[in-house]
Amino acid sequence: MLKDNLVMLRNLHALSQEAIAEKIGISRQAYAKWETGATVPDIEKCSLLAEVYGTTIDSLIRTAPLEGVGAIPPAPKGKNIWGSVAVNDRGQIVIPKGARELFGLTGGQRLIVLSDENGIALIPDKAFMANMKRAMEYMDRRLDDE
Repeated sequence: MLKDNLVMLRNLHALSQEAIAEKIGISRQAYAKWETGATVPDIEKCSLLAEVYGTTIDSLIRTAPLEGVGAIPPAPKGKNIWGSVAVNDRGQIVIPKGARELFGLTGGQRLIVLSDENGIALIPDKAFMANMKRAMEYMDRRLDDE
């Protein structure tokens, strides 16, 4: 729900109700009513809230609970939180349908698995190879310039 997202986002950004209210041009009391669910902001205020919190209006008004975690804050603009998946005994996972549709993933398609200390990422092999080709061309140009 919107009210839960407002509380989570405000706390994640370490802001007071007064600070948010000032940023969007309302009273602290009006903002407090949104967080309790007593009232809801109009679409223009939702747009300002989304901008302040770096998310979208759609993400702002939806709550996406993760299994075993509970409610999670809205994803930043341009990012997605697809939910949780389980790794089976063979080390396989099922990529959520929404993610498969967004990225046009189909059965048999190859993905490159990348990681850092924070987690893993899956990138379609064609996109990865195109990026690598561009990086190599850039390096070749730099070497030619020296």
